[in-house]
Amino acid sequence: MIAVRTSSEIEKMRAANKIVGDVLREIEQYVKPGVTTLELNSIIEDFILTAGAKPSFKGYGGFPAASCISIDEVVVHGIPSLRVLKEGEIVSIDVGTILNGYNGDGARTFAVGTVSPEKQRLIDVTRESFFEGIKQVKAGRRLGDYSHAVQTYVESHGFSVVRAMVGHGIGKAMHEDPEVPNYGRAGSGPLLKAGNCLALEPMVNAGGYAVTIDRHDKWTCRAADGLPSAHYENTVVVTDTGVEILTL
Repeated sequence: MIAVRTSSEIEKMRAANKIVGDVLREIEQYVKPGVTTLELNSIIEDFILTAGAKPSFKGYGGFPAASCISIDEVVVHGIPSLRVLKEGEIVSIDVGTILNGYNGDGARTFAVGTVSPEKQRLIDVTRESFFEGIKQVKAGRRLGDYSHAVQTYVESHGFSVVRAMVGHGIGKAMHEDPEVPNYGRAGSGPLLKAGNCLALEPMVNAGGYAVTIDRHDKWTCRAADGLPSAHYENTVVVTDTGVEILTL
């Protein structure tokens, strides 16, 4: 069952997610060759704490950092480290917050310096697939309408949608029902209602959709073929006419 949030709950969701949107805008200026992912994580954590929130990822299931920072073939859940960003790479940054008992969640993929046209197209298609998907989201529609729209858009551009990782409901917990695949059949899935809060997050691979999880850390999710991957996420509230995007 998907929770239906009250107006006062949605206001708290707006506040938590505004911080996510703000930090994702702020961090872009620091994404450049020569910076370590640990340095980026430190900036993100300081920003969240200064805003009066807590980084929801830190300690979640044992995750050690305030953000997930994933380079090139890493799809999601990259652990910040002393790894230095290099010219031509792409890096996805995923951030979560808790404020007044409610969660925010969002992600962007950035170019490190100048990237190849194909990597830039991957970033752009991933972002645009989100906006194609939300055209299908409003009260009275099925969740599968979103999933199908994302998959159709991505595959029409020659890329593939990751199947092992999905979006999710969000609210008092970071991960709530339902799971939100970025692939599927139109007209399927649960019926959406005004007040549903969802973290919608296309994860798109340049090659095949298969992924692996690093054995040494049990977190890092990589494209199995080693080709680049991009990630774009916003938290939204379903309305009678569409969605309100809380992380933009």
